[in-house]
Amino acid sequence: LNLVATFGKRHSTAPVECLPDVAAVRRWLRAAGALPGQRDCPVDARGRESLIELREAIHRIVLATRAGRSLPADDLATVNTASAGPEFVPSLPWGRSGRGVTWTSSEPFASALTLLARDAIDLVATVPASRIKECEHPDCSRMFVDESQSGRRRWCSMQACGNHVKVTAHRRRGATTR
Repeated sequence: LNLVATFGKRHSTAPVECLPDVAAVRRWLRAAGALPGQRDCPVDARGRESLIELREAIHRIVLATRAGRSLPADDLATVNTASAGPEFVPSLPWGRSGRGVTWTSSEPFASALTLLARDAIDLVATVPASRIKECEHPDCSRMFVDESQSGRRRWCSMQACGNHVKVTAHRRRGATTR
């Protein structure tokens, strides 16, 4: 869902693309942990388009899952094809004392797409649809897994969206009582 969140404010008239260029894609992949052990990942404009295509396919699959609808065939093909890609391979590093693992791939970008697609498959296959939610803040479209005991979480983040909604409601109530 962190990949899906790279396109923010989906419901507004001014959505926010967080991956506007290949440099942003490289930064996001590193920050998201999608490049284990890789310092750099060559990405070109077509690679960026592939990542955005995967992101949107995952988004539509999650929406269909939440609504109890059949999963879109084209989107399934996109995710399943990415899932079948090359993997990062673990190895024990030579010449070092202690423990550790080095992860390598001859195609780090394709391996990152594989990792992201498999995470999406795991999410849809194992998390109850009722626990995958969209933030109720009117300007937010982030999706999250509600891991609260009651299953009644409403916002992607209480510190950001939840607090903003509550402060706005408090101010509105205060303005009407004066």
